[in-house]
Amino acid sequence: MGAGGKMPNKKTAGKRAPAKTKLAEMFGLGEVLADTSRKEWKLGVPVGQGGFGRLYLADVNSSKSVGSDAPYVAKVEPSQNGPLFTELKFYMRAAKPDEIQKWTKSHKLKYLGVPRYWGSGLHERNGKSYRFMIMDRFGRDLQKMFEENAKQFSHKTVLQLGLRILDILEYVHEHEYVHGDIKASNLLLSYKNPNQVYLVDYGLAYRYCPDGVHKVYKEDPKRCHDGTIEYTSIDAHKGVDEIAKYMEKVKVLSYEEKPVYQHFREILLQGLKAIGQKDDGVLDFGLAENGDFQRKPVQKVLL
Repeated sequence: MGAGGKMPNKKTAGKRAPAKTKLAEMFGLGEVLADTSRKEWKLGVPVGQGGFGRLYLADVNSSKSVGSDAPYVAKVEPSQNGPLFTELKFYMRAAKPDEIQKWTKSHKLKYLGVPRYWGSGLHERNGKSYRFMIMDRFGRDLQKMFEENAKQFSHKTVLQLGLRILDILEYVHEHEYVHGDIKASNLLLSYKNPNQVYLVDYGLAYRYCPDGVHKVYKEDPKRCHDGTIEYTSIDAHKGVDEIAKYMEKVKVLSYEEKPVYQHFREILLQGLKAIGQKDDGVLDFGLAENGDFQRKPVQKVLL
């Protein structure tokens, strides 16, 4: 019998509801976190929160308070939550500063839009355990900018964003991962350079090819509906690893394992040439007026 005197539904009897993720409590200004390498980080003001974690300005611990120009943020979640743990696995495997710098240099890029991992650890507070990660600070997201620009970007900006995102995806895929939640709100501009765009939030990142072996197509009820509803594929609703179906499609296009990224770059570069533009690295986000885009300075506003 149930608590209300009713018999439990046969389909749900004996089944346990999935554990709910919890939001971390607020941390105090100046609280110090020590990462796994014993490096200490001091927290500044809170600057946002996601579905499960909180974000704080952060800097290397010192006698000074964390200023409004702090170069880092700390992402904090209760240690039992899954998203940050998943994200950390990606960052620790693929986003160490030296690794990103090496790739950027070898591929002759001006920068790579993958956030750098600076440290992580566990922190005890009021008898509770919290997981944290230190990463670069970023500025505004493309979704907000798109809406503020009458839901229009210039042709040149769209093509250049495509080029930068291709750079990111090639790096992520070469490191055996898929992102799993690409959308405008997860594409953030650099805090210091509004011409640089970064793909963030790897909480749904999936290692599709561990040690060079592709995972097989398999429906998984635990992963059903992962992602953002507007962009979730039919496979994702079934809990299937999307890369398996993706590989079926790209093989039809005569690819062996991965897309030929340079081929797509050339298409985008040809598009720029066709409108009399070139990839100059300048992202021009302007308001549309009478069909033309007027340049509007991008302000440094943290999410």
